[in-house]
Amino acid sequence: MFAPWQPFGANTCAKAINWGVMANRLAQKLGHMLDRRILRRWSRLGNQAAALSLGDLRLLRDKAAALRRRLDRILHAADGRLALPHIGSTAIQKPLGCDWAYRPEPWRGPLPKPGAVAVESRTQIGREATIFHDCQVSELTYRQVRNLREADLAPFGLRLDVFRFDGSFLSLVIDLPQSSVEGLEKRHIVRLDTIVEIEKPLEIFARLNVRHGPNTEQIVRELPLAGDELSVEFDLAYTRLNEKRADKMWIDLIFEGPQMNQITLRDVTLTRRPRAEL
Repeated sequence: MFAPWQPFGANTCAKAINWGVMANRLAQKLGHMLDRRILRRWSRLGNQAAALSLGDLRLLRDKAAALRRRLDRILHAADGRLALPHIGSTAIQKPLGCDWAYRPEPWRGPLPKPGAVAVESRTQIGREATIFHDCQVSELTYRQVRNLREADLAPFGLRLDVFRFDGSFLSLVIDLPQSSVEGLEKRHIVRLDTIVEIEKPLEIFARLNVRHGPNTEQIVRELPLAGDELSVEFDLAYTRLNEKRADKMWIDLIFEGPQMNQITLRDVTLTRRPRAEL
């Protein structure tokens, strides 16, 4: 025994640490046992669901839905932290002489609202993307998906599911940051790189918009559907850009005839480089 006024000795500290380790192991073991019991319980309820009364089945469904919401939160967080590539990755393949590169928000980090159904026109996807269409009845959904392939540089992709489509156009507008027009000159070439997966062929156009004062310069290019990795370039030399007044840049991705199709944009990046002087 030691007197109350005496400091703890090394043996006493070691015993306290051992008791703490044992308590943690006991808690983990009890947690595993509880998890197994919960799994067995839900397995049993799943087998009994077909024979339950409608009242009991309604209560069971509400409990299952509440449990699923909590499990979905765990799975979403785990997929985001454990899968490749890492969230917030800024790795971009840049052309020689590149002086600006950017990956928009839907492909860079998790969105506050990862998906929606019956998407109306002017629906915002995060802070930098907006869906536009002129359908009377929307049968369009979007969802942010996690890229899991090791070859992917973008942490996330954006998936559009289009069913019946009674409109004349569908576009995804991507706003670019102020840095995209800082130092912008007519000798610049803007390049769009994207990885697209589609269920069936369709035409995709990209339109670059640069606002300078009251005017807006527009350049339209069709994405060549020769594989999944698509690229187009916009040469500002063929525009009437007022370099001193350029204050905003954005990209429109326009999908022609998108009905009954699933379009997954695995990555979207934009880069800028000056044209080589002759």
